[in-house]
Amino acid sequence: MTKVLIIDDEQSIRNTLKEILEYESYKVDEAKDGEEGIKKMIDTKYDIVLCDVKMPKLNGIEVLEKAKSIGLSGEFIMISAHGTIDTAVDATKKGAFDFIPKPPDLNRLLVTLRNALEKKELVKETKTLKRKISKTVEIIGESKAIKTVKDTIEKVAPTEARVLITGSNGTGKELVAKWIHDKSNRSSGAIVEVNCAAIPSELIESELFGHEKGAFTSAVKQRIGKFEQANGGTIFLDEIGDMSLSAQAKVLRALQENKITRVGGDKEIKVDVRVVAATNKDLKKEILNNNFREDLYHRLGVILIHVPPLKERIEDIPLLVDKFLADIAAEYGTAIKKISDEATSILQKGEWTGNIRELRNVVERLVIMSGTEITPEDVSTHTDLN
Repeated sequence: MTKVLIIDDEQSIRNTLKEILEYESYKVDEAKDGEEGIKKMIDTKYDIVLCDVKMPKLNGIEVLEKAKSIGLSGEFIMISAHGTIDTAVDATKKGAFDFIPKPPDLNRLLVTLRNALEKKELVKETKTLKRKISKTVEIIGESKAIKTVKDTIEKVAPTEARVLITGSNGTGKELVAKWIHDKSNRSSGAIVEVNCAAIPSELIESELFGHEKGAFTSAVKQRIGKFEQANGGTIFLDEIGDMSLSAQAKVLRALQENKITRVGGDKEIKVDVRVVAATNKDLKKEILNNNFREDLYHRLGVILIHVPPLKERIEDIPLLVDKFLADIAAEYGTAIKKISDEATSILQKGEWTGNIRELRNVVERLVIMSGTEITPEDVSTHTDLN
């Protein structure tokens, strides 16, 4: 539901506007002056702010300026019985969406509200699209362990060598794979990801190599597999330790001969792909237990990159937190929230069994649940850390 804040020192105006807007299914809050309005905007994210110009304590223009300067959300619509063209122009220059004289015309007010909401959505969509277009893969950290990973990627990426990435869940293995691709000579091609753990063993071969129509009961049409989709680019086999032995045999053949055969077909199809694989398992143990082919392990592991768990690179946590705060602010369309040094220090003492993924989730929770700055008390209240 759309949230609207009415800031006006006249009770009668607030009552009238609230009655009209609630009838139109808006959720409405009130503030009797500018200072109360700012406090409510800090505590609650509003879509629209209807703000009187002439008020005690802080006038409407001052409220507008302060809200914009500290990154508070909400499209401002200024209302005034004493408005002039100069005031309207000034308010617009400072970020107001529109200026409406008192008493407001009902139809104009509702149209302006709808237009302001449409603008807000368009701005949000534009930011999202820009982030998707300009988003670059980035590995955050300056610890010795992560510098080793970065240095290895810089050396390996321009080659055609196959890479096996190891590390616990949530450490960023997918990010390493994407960085390898982006820095490779294949960066203009696609990187196609296959989560081997998420695909049933009876479907993995069809997923990787495709199938012909009628190959099995549900194969109602021909399907192109991931290897063909990645032709000219990179295929990322995530959690390869969970792949069935029969699929492993076919992957080994594809690596040896650069050819695949669709399920239910007999035609050999040439493919030109670079294989990057990842696992959270100890593949040498899996080999001893006859769960993984040793010859495939040696084919995949030309270059081995181990991504360290977060607890082995705690000096990177402040940098990661800053990155997550910026990313979350961009996603939410809000100002970047600050975090105190003491709060960051508490985060550095965590176990982080879920690694970077867990840290990111915790930071997002703190952004949502805290005030203008994330404090040690916020960390204690909203996390399991002490």
